[in-house]
Amino acid sequence: MATTNLVRRWTGTSLVLRIFIGLVVGAVLGLLLPRWSWIGIPGSIFVWSLKAIAPILVCVLVISAIARAGKGLGGRFRTVILLYLMSTLVAAFVAVGASHLFPVSLTLEDAAHEAAPGSLKDVFDTLLLNLVANPVAALASANYIGILFWSVLAGLALKLVASAGTIKAVGDIADALTLIVKWIIEFAPFGILGLVFSAVSTSGLEVFTVYGRLVLLLASCMLLNACIFNPLLSWICCGKNPYPLLWKCLKESGIPAFFTRSSAANIPVNLNLCKKLGLDEDFYSVSIPLGATVNMNGAAATITVMSLAVAHTVGVEVGFVSSLILSIVVTLAACGTSGVAGGSLLLIPMACSFIGIGSDVAMQAVAVGFIIGVIQDSIETALNSSADVFFTATAEYREWRGKKA
Repeated sequence: MATTNLVRRWTGTSLVLRIFIGLVVGAVLGLLLPRWSWIGIPGSIFVWSLKAIAPILVCVLVISAIARAGKGLGGRFRTVILLYLMSTLVAAFVAVGASHLFPVSLTLEDAAHEAAPGSLKDVFDTLLLNLVANPVAALASANYIGILFWSVLAGLALKLVASAGTIKAVGDIADALTLIVKWIIEFAPFGILGLVFSAVSTSGLEVFTVYGRLVLLLASCMLLNACIFNPLLSWICCGKNPYPLLWKCLKESGIPAFFTRSSAANIPVNLNLCKKLGLDEDFYSVSIPLGATVNMNGAAATITVMSLAVAHTVGVEVGFVSSLILSIVVTLAACGTSGVAGGSLLLIPMACSFIGIGSDVAMQAVAVGFIIGVIQDSIETALNSSADVFFTATAEYREWRGKKA
């Protein structure tokens, strides 16, 4: 009985408060007991379990949503896609402005060894090939572009040929998977504890002292986008105070994403948050995985800041017009980040090539990116993932306002 009451009291406490407790305990243990590596195991279990369930969940949810969808979703999809693209472009513009106002020089020594795409064509070649990849292979490798493509086709086919009973069965499977995700999310405080312990015990605070200015510039660009420009886009779109929604998204989506450092792992968290916000499941079950592939605010900021830091280091002048064109190129490339091994960092050489910097030098910036990745990737993922829910809700609120009018 005492155990049951303890479990009930634990699950009845706010998840955010429990995550905060896990965060503090993990940081303290990381500083005091850095050699007890087994403490980090729950973090790995948490991230891998979310990564494992997410592709199947997205596949079934999208199939079910498309099969059951009635008319009237098109306007919302157009709105959310436009918001995704506009926010990514604005993030690139902000990064350009900040990089010119507060230029950063890098110490370019050791080159990274990962293969990087050579041009925008390479990025989109990879993206298109991932789009039509074997659907089973897409599920196994968490290729969300491929999963979305085949799931939409399967949903449309079911809508045309399947009986109501079959469509309901698919919906029941989606509900069952959603319940499994809820069980996994209850494990989040212990997962965050393990993740924070691993980060603190291995990296400490060195990343702030060695590359402090670069980390500060990247973080400032991303926070400006998250707290100023994304809310501005939302207000323009639906004429509603965006900050209550923003704080909720940052708190309940951004915090888990910061520590898991995986948009894929955070998809179930975002789907659960959308449900709590009372959004249309037929809409958000497609817009959230779509956002995880094309809403790349943080990636655009990272690519732009790093490429302009390389330019400043080697003495290459990047004019106003070139900077604007670079922003557009980065926006298009960032939307293909999910189809490139290594994510946003490996798109830095492509952006550098646009401003006349060779890949040998640019790949050294990629090496620097990997060093600060524990901070850069965490903030980038938190911005990207929380914005998926933020803009999904914005698009739906816009439609609600239209119906009331």
